[in-house]
Amino acid sequence: MSSLRWISLTRCVSFFGCAAILATGSANAQSTVAHSQSSSPASYSSSEWSSSSAQVAESALPGNPAALPSAPTPSAAGAGQYQSSGIMGHIKSNFAFEAGGGFNGPTSYSSNYITWGGNFTVGAGTYITPRLAMLIEYQFIADKLPGKLIAQTGANGGHAHIWSFTLDPYFDLFPKSSNDLYVTGGGGFYRKVTSFTNPSLAQYCDYFYCGYTTVNQVVGHFSSNQGGWSIGGGYQHRMGGMYGNSKMKLFAEFRYLDVLTPSYSNQPNGLGTTSVAADTKLMPVTLGIRW
Repeated sequence: MSSLRWISLTRCVSFFGCAAILATGSANAQSTVAHSQSSSPASYSSSEWSSSSAQVAESALPGNPAALPSAPTPSAAGAGQYQSSGIMGHIKSNFAFEAGGGFNGPTSYSSNYITWGGNFTVGAGTYITPRLAMLIEYQFIADKLPGKLIAQTGANGGHAHIWSFTLDPYFDLFPKSSNDLYVTGGGGFYRKVTSFTNPSLAQYCDYFYCGYTTVNQVVGHFSSNQGGWSIGGGYQHRMGGMYGNSKMKLFAEFRYLDVLTPSYSNQPNGLGTTSVAADTKLMPVTLGIRW
């Protein structure tokens, strides 16, 4: 009997010991879960999670501009360079140039003070419209003097030189035609120098020989600075081009020129008394090229 009681007591102790161990393990498990929940980030509600997922999906769509990389915009410097090159190209395409030469004679008014001679003209400017160009022209005129004027001074010869800088508009009447007419004219600054010469001996030398020759040496002159003007027109022929639109043209031009020189009556450099009326009127004829 005593042994049966001992076995029953032993079973009771074992039962209560197992129960205590199980209770302790359950408490520890609950404590671990609570600790992990307190240390993890705050959880989202179902509505917040749905809103966030929708925003992410919408930003990933190809049609959303915010999701696409923005195209690089041209820099201000690049835009400025493009505009500058465009302006320079426009200026170059509108540039105008001319060069020519020819002869000129006096009018009946000034035939007692100047005779025939030659001229050279060069000009540059810009086309304002296809019909209208504005040119700055330089012209040099070399004419002889009439015998009656030279005789007043007692000299043996003489010449008159005129050079000028003028502003001259040029108006094309038929800008698209191969054979064209135009009008031109203008005014500006003129300088005239009237010189009288006598022959004299002068020495000259070359590689093999030195000797003497006769040259016309200036022995007296008078000059003046003044304004002047001209008006005229001409014919020009366009030099073709692939589409008949070449800017290069050959021209023949006639003008009436009035140089507003003052009257003169004096003894140039001790020569005889010379009298010249005011104004020098000429008729230059020029052949040249323009583009």
